[in-house]
Amino acid sequence: MLHMVTYTLKPECQAEHERLARAVFDALAQARPPGLRYATLRSADGLRYTHLVSHEEPDGSNALTALPAFQAFAAGVKERCAEPPARTEQVEIGSHGFFER
Repeated sequence: MLHMVTYTLKPECQAEHERLARAVFDALAQARPPGLRYATLRSADGLRYTHLVSHEEPDGSNALTALPAFQAFAAGVKERCAEPPARTEQVEIGSHGFFER
């Protein structure tokens, strides 16, 4: 299943938020968990974010949320937001090169 999370940051929190998000991607580059696809997108105004995540662990676990870097990112996300995160399930109809590694 593909999930999308969207939210809007408070302007004064943007730099810290990006630092924490980049730490997640650094940790993912080291761990390289199989079956996980994850992307973070920022709007041109620098305040609206979209995360796309899909994980296919056979045991139902989630390698993303198990990462200490992601836990640090998620710990204060609500406080950094002007508009809180909203999570929706998405169904992939198709993609071209978007989720390929």
